Amino acid sequence: MSTDRQAVTVIGLGSMGSALAAALLDRGHPTTVWNRSASRAQPLVDKGARLAATPGEAIAASPLTIACVLDYDALHAVLDPVAGTLAGRTLVNLTSGSPEQAHEAVAWAGSHGADYLDGAIMTTPPGVGSPEMMFLYSGSPDVFEAHRPTLAALGDPLHLGTDPGLASLYDAALLGLMWATMTGWLHGTALVGAEQTPATAFTPVALRWLRAVAGFLTTYAPQVDAGRYPGDDATVDVQIAAIDHLIHAAAARGVDNALPELLKSTMERAKAAGHGSDSYASVIEVLRRPADAK
Repeated sequence: MSTDRQAVTVIGLGSMGSALAAALLDRGHPTTVWNRSASRAQPLVDKGARLAATPGEAIAASPLTIACVLDYDALHAVLDPVAGTLAGRTLVNLTSGSPEQAHEAVAWAGSHGADYLDGAIMTTPPGVGSPEMMFLYSGSPDVFEAHRPTLAALGDPLHLGTDPGLASLYDAALLGLMWATMTGWLHGTALVGAEQTPATAFTPVALRWLRAVAGFLTTYAPQVDAGRYPGDDATVDVQIAAIDHLIHAAAARGVDNALPELLKSTMERAKAAGHGSDSYASVIEVLRRPADAK
């Protein structure tokens, strides 16, 4: 194993934690691992990892500890009893949680003399180690830069800013985008499937369309930042008329219309707020101020 690579500890060896440790080992990092159920570590030990008997021993083995456990309750259950061993070391927390929990964690780590980065893994375990996959980080830029070469073993490391909650916030926002996109694709697949079109035939056309839609996002982002939505392409009024065709086609084929009905109601709220002749980006104004907000 190469000795010019930073030593790293990985706490938590579920599917994701095991993938993180394996990627570090593959890239020559001396890797110490700990898991509540030690049997989970055997495949990594076979690859060259060192199994620590306790969390404190694991943390003491490396200047950098990466934690990836079920949730923040599990994180504190593991680390609170051995928090003193973190002094002078860096904790990179890849446990899923909220921005508020990240703020609490950076204060907790600082109170024990540790540097801290919060992170979010934007891939499933098989994607870990690919430079195409994003790992989001937030917190101290100096800490990030110090460990960037090691973090690059896991995927493409992106530093979002000094606010430690940003990685969790982006994670939630990007998952929302994923679910909305995938559900829209599944609704469209169900619609064309009612006419015996296979998903494998529809999907290449859908992907080409999504690349065009990405262009709309690039156009609309400056409008959102400026709060001005010139309706020089397709206005909200035009979109309302167009979605009626989708709702009619789906209803005629027995396809569930909950998603397009929700989208239409949101467009209609934007129209009612005076954005009928504005671009679709103006819908953000009603998303920022829900109907029941005071």
